[in-house]
Amino acid sequence: MKLLMIFLLSLLSLGTASAADLTTDEIVNRANLATYYQGKDGVAKVKMTITDSQDRKRERKLTILRRDEPDTDDLENGAYRGNQKFYVYFSRPADVNKMVFMVWKNLEKDDDRWLYLPALDLVKRIAASDKRTSFVGSDFFYEDVSGRDIDEDEHELVETTDKYYVIKNTPKDPASVEFAYFKMYIHKKTFIPVQVEFYDSQDKKYRVARALKVDTIQGYPTVTKSSMESLQTGSKTVMEYTSVKYDTGLPDNIFTERYLRKAPRKYLK
Repeated sequence: MKLLMIFLLSLLSLGTASAADLTTDEIVNRANLATYYQGKDGVAKVKMTITDSQDRKRERKLTILRRDEPDTDDLENGAYRGNQKFYVYFSRPADVNKMVFMVWKNLEKDDDRWLYLPALDLVKRIAASDKRTSFVGSDFFYEDVSGRDIDEDEHELVETTDKYYVIKNTPKDPASVEFAYFKMYIHKKTFIPVQVEFYDSQDKKYRVARALKVDTIQGYPTVTKSSMESLQTGSKTVMEYTSVKYDTGLPDNIFTERYLRKAPRKYLK
């Protein structure tokens, strides 16, 4: 679960390997597992701090629930990629209290996204074209929360260091995104992308995500603090994850429109 997305997220069986042992696709698959698919489900409480270019801060508190459809933790059986559901419940500040963002992550079609606005008692569908826009006023995008399908990009191993694989990812459909490509610096032991850099068509870096802290939780290396920075606006958002739990047995029925207006509080504690 990293969101953020971020969400955050088994790698004990993966071990370490040299670049010669792994193909580019295998590296990308393991990184996707480490970022979004560890455990069969996951829960985390998150404090989001948004700091603008004038050092003004805003805070939001939220809880993220994630459930995978594949009933496996095995990389070989495709645990790194599959349909998922996310439920993001906001509790602070007062103006976003009870707001809910829900995602059904689909492999064969566009993801389904909903936003519940309690002040208006309105359920809003988020169009696929809006996935690369700001997530509730932060520097993270909606797509950062649930993850980008790895099949949407071409992947190239451009560098290997003592600690990292550097992967360049180029979109197959350039018109669908605002970036020309992005680079991931993937830790060779945990396969966590510790830094992701987005570049425009002029090869100018304009957006950077970083894993600021990693802890081992239930045997899973987990990002517990991350940031997203806009080099264009000078703003930065930090996400701090607490009360992280995996394999909690979240039921599928809470990821439905019924629970947008009526939060499943038993699982949000």
